[in-house]
Amino acid sequence: MTSFQSTLGEEGGGIAEELAEGQRAISIAEFFEKNKHMLGFDSGARGLVTAVKEAVDNALDATEEAGIKPDISIEIRESGDYYTLIVEDNGPGITREQIPKVFGKLLYGSRFHAREQSRGQQGIGISAAVLYSQLTSGKPAKITSRTQRSETAQYFELIIDTDTNEPEIQVEEERAPGESELSPTHGTRIEMEMEANMRARQQLHDYVKHTAVVNPHARLVLDEPGLDEPRRYERVEGASLPAETEEIRPHPHGVELGTLIKMLNATESYSVSGFLQEEFTRVGSKTADKVIDRFRDRHFGREMGWSAPREPETDLETAIEDSVANKGAEATATFAERVADTLQSRERTAHSELAGIVDTVADDVEDEFDANFGDTVRENAVEAAWAVLTGDLDSDLYALVDEATSTRKDDATVAGIAERLADKFRDGDPTHRATRATLVDYVDRSADLLVSEEISFGETARENVVEAVWETMRTVPDDVPKVREVAGERDVASELLEAMRETDILAPPTNCLSPITAELVEAGLRKEFDADFYAAATRDAEVHGGDPFIVEAGIAYGGELEDGTVDLLRFANRVPLVYQRGACATTDVVKGIGWRNYGLDQPGGSGMPNGPAVIMIHVASTNVPFTSESKDAIANIPAIEDEIELAIREAARDLKSYLNKRRSMQKRRKKQDVLGKILPEMADKLSEVTDRPRPNIDGALARIMNNVSVEREVDGDSVTLIVENHSDRNEDPEITDIVSVEPADLPEDASVVDLDGEWFVKWEPTVPAGETVELTYTASGDAEFDVDVDGIEAEKLTVNA
Repeated sequence: MTSFQSTLGEEGGGIAEELAEGQRAISIAEFFEKNKHMLGFDSGARGLVTAVKEAVDNALDATEEAGIKPDISIEIRESGDYYTLIVEDNGPGITREQIPKVFGKLLYGSRFHAREQSRGQQGIGISAAVLYSQLTSGKPAKITSRTQRSETAQYFELIIDTDTNEPEIQVEEERAPGESELSPTHGTRIEMEMEANMRARQQLHDYVKHTAVVNPHARLVLDEPGLDEPRRYERVEGASLPAETEEIRPHPHGVELGTLIKMLNATESYSVSGFLQEEFTRVGSKTADKVIDRFRDRHFGREMGWSAPREPETDLETAIEDSVANKGAEATATFAERVADTLQSRERTAHSELAGIVDTVADDVEDEFDANFGDTVRENAVEAAWAVLTGDLDSDLYALVDEATSTRKDDATVAGIAERLADKFRDGDPTHRATRATLVDYVDRSADLLVSEEISFGETARENVVEAVWETMRTVPDDVPKVREVAGERDVASELLEAMRETDILAPPTNCLSPITAELVEAGLRKEFDADFYAAATRDAEVHGGDPFIVEAGIAYGGELEDGTVDLLRFANRVPLVYQRGACATTDVVKGIGWRNYGLDQPGGSGMPNGPAVIMIHVASTNVPFTSESKDAIANIPAIEDEIELAIREAARDLKSYLNKRRSMQKRRKKQDVLGKILPEMADKLSEVTDRPRPNIDGALARIMNNVSVEREVDGDSVTLIVENHSDRNEDPEITDIVSVEPADLPEDASVVDLDGEWFVKWEPTVPAGETVELTYTASGDAEFDVDVDGIEAEKLTVNA
């Protein structure tokens, strides 16, 4: 049968040529023209929200980089069947040469290669919005920008040529301040008309509101069809700009093989040590040495070290002395004695270490006796000493195998493994050098020769023996290959990469990150959500794939928040994640926490909790692992998920304490209400039954409830405030007594302020448990009083004043 493939070459190869003629490269703009859904522009409703997001992100980045607190205006207008989006900022502006590239060329930006936190990285966002605008409306984007030092503004109307991914400028003008629609004296304004609708109005409002939460230093204004007046999101008073970030070099634990080879080819360093120190963060000379030692272990293997025999019949010194000829009896004896003593003082000695010892002793003896111990003499001495050191490998290995295996292995099994392993070293490299893979093979082959129906030597035992012997072996001093040799051999580069990953190296520095901080997370929540309780937590930096990251969490509860499923706010690098909540690692973590333990309802014990609460999560990183190009969800990375959970639990513990305390106060209040009704009735009944005067119950409630009571006694012009602490701890009430006449004779621990004919007496006593303090002053005439007490929960306070 003739196949289709066999006909491709017939008739002069016509089909192959036809296929070749139909193939061509496509630009990134052309690709996203047909796949705009990948960037978040999959519908008119979502496309508008995405365009707002990209424009606002650009504005925030630009203003912060210039050290300017952002003032950003977002305006949406109806334009017939279309909508016009206008976003304006007070940033530093963009130069005339850069405007077409920034807005009219995809994958054009300054942050892609920078390892520091930023909202945008790929240079796709705002140019993708321009592309969506021109595709759906057929109209160019209008950009106006004025730099801080310029007298005039630059105005452009442009589209993107999708065939070339280059800007196509239709209008280019310079405009005087009076001619420009740009409001601030410097900044950027972009106007785009697009096919859209307002069906995602709630998502739009959420995006702007949530942006205000995590950017408390920014002022945002949103004006859209249907609003009587624009929505304003003011900055938190005193909120400063985010801390400036610094670019860092890659971390050794985060690079991949292809990247490492590329770096090796590009570096100017000649040695591997220099390369490591110049190209990576957290690598100094000591760390580089550790990496190189592990590189040696992989590239050259290690050498096994052996113990010097101490039996009288084995004369190490004599063997060395016999290997030296014609150097003088005294010099030869001294040389042999010193080498032997050194070897016997050491626990183990490998071949390269032996050579170093012989060289050191030979140099000393040469100086002392004026003798010449040349290379041949030294080699002979090493050979003689090595023969003695390796004379009884079985005993050396027996001790290692015996210690590494369980006590259930009998002597015969241990001895059998040791003997066979010794044979492998004898038959292998003369210096007993072996890589870890070779050592694994030695152990496996030795065990396989021994194992039978009566004798077992399983995987765990084998691994333990390998580990014990490998730890005993010595790293060799051989010079490692130079950078160019490593770059030219993929396997050698892989060995270097594994050595980098095996070495303990400090985590990357965190000055490349700019977290919001727990204080400002809480301030942002307070600004936008009317709640009774707020808590926030910022974790210490961790590392994933060589990129440092920080997780922050915040919780708001109660107040005006709606009951029902909690509102989850997700952020990455201060940008709200509006869509794909179900595909986000943040959502998965929140669902997996047992919220009943923290006081929130959670039907079934899993899933999103219920309650009048807002939970926010912020992940700041030099490289946030998003699930797609639209950057709507964070991928399920275990290291990041762990930190998200720890941050949430840290804030949730404060929520638990608050809810427990609130429940306790509610029970206390209910008890006080009951006692407040019962005690007067009991006093009346007691008086009636005993036919005695009604007992004074003024302080009874405070004593029964272990409260702090504040009472007033007035005797003529003398006024006394009496504070009794019936609780079991010290209390520090803040008491303000408002008096209608000017008070006099105040003690030193009280102060008075006159405000429009009323006098405010301030008093902040410390009242030990079970004790009473008093404040006495004078107030002449018909004085009126009103006392206010702060610093003590209302449920723990009884006031009769």
